[in-house]
Amino acid sequence: MDMQRRRFGQAAMALASMAAAPRLLAAEDPATGFPDRPIRLMIPFEPGGGTDIVGRAIAQKTAEALEHPIVVENRSGANGTIGAAAVARAAPDGYNWCMFTASHSVNVTLQGKKQSYDLLRDFDPLIQLAVQPYILVVRPGLPVHTVGELIAMAKAKPDALTFGSSGVGGLLHLSAELLSAMAGIKMIHVPYKGGAQAMMDVMAGNVDMMFTSLNQSKSYIASGQLRLLAVTSPARSPALPNTPSLDEAGVRGYEVQSWYGFAVPAGTPAPIVAKANHVVNRVLELPDIQRSMAADGSTPVGGTPAAFGRFLSNEVVKWRDLIDKVGIPVG
Repeated sequence: MDMQRRRFGQAAMALASMAAAPRLLAAEDPATGFPDRPIRLMIPFEPGGGTDIVGRAIAQKTAEALEHPIVVENRSGANGTIGAAAVARAAPDGYNWCMFTASHSVNVTLQGKKQSYDLLRDFDPLIQLAVQPYILVVRPGLPVHTVGELIAMAKAKPDALTFGSSGVGGLLHLSAELLSAMAGIKMIHVPYKGGAQAMMDVMAGNVDMMFTSLNQSKSYIASGQLRLLAVTSPARSPALPNTPSLDEAGVRGYEVQSWYGFAVPAGTPAPIVAKANHVVNRVLELPDIQRSMAADGSTPVGGTPAAFGRFLSNEVVKWRDLIDKVGIPVG
């Protein structure tokens, strides 16, 4: 009888250990039970802007998929670096997300030591959300209708053509500098305090051309106040199927796209990053998200954290090389 009791006790202990093993393994997986409280998403730009609209739409659908709230916080300033710096200092526990844009990859070089964080060192990429091309427009009175004609005019008259932008070192400025560098032309930069002011002067005939967004200019293109020449994506944009890309128009290898992505503080557990990445990838496949992005001229990207990390590194190098070549002052 004692022997039977001992055997029964040993069997019961073994069964109990087997039952507890999955719970123990689950407890060791940081993604188990994640999330169990609200996630904070930092959008480091003002409410109501393009970045905010895209970020909030994706946050809402992601919160529904995770069955936990995502609280959006807007903290603008210093071209998106103030809000990003706050997340860089936050706990790497999966509950602090930051939305990044193409401007952040330029800031790495332009702001230099003024930044209190390192984009590639202090953050772990979570997912690239979308890309959106810019467009090249000229004033209606400029006697060019193709990119080839524009380049020919610029080569025939160096430093005669002018281009407007939203300010020195912004992506609209760098888009034109990249065109000049790749096409071997020289143009005069006329910086403004914002893209809208630059566009008004292009329409008024005071400036010859500029790079801008489709949303900001499509009504003026439709009315004939601006002439559309090309898009900056490597291929034609679905939003503008009849407009060639600059690459297609002869500036081989040209590509500039605005982009959005999520990242988290460096050291966030990989299983949590993987789970969040998986959920946001599913959100990007939702028909209503895809429709809203298409209407905005954007294309969903998705993919792995590693793919977004490689993209970020390439963007930093690309803009650093151009800024050095052009000689734009850096911080």
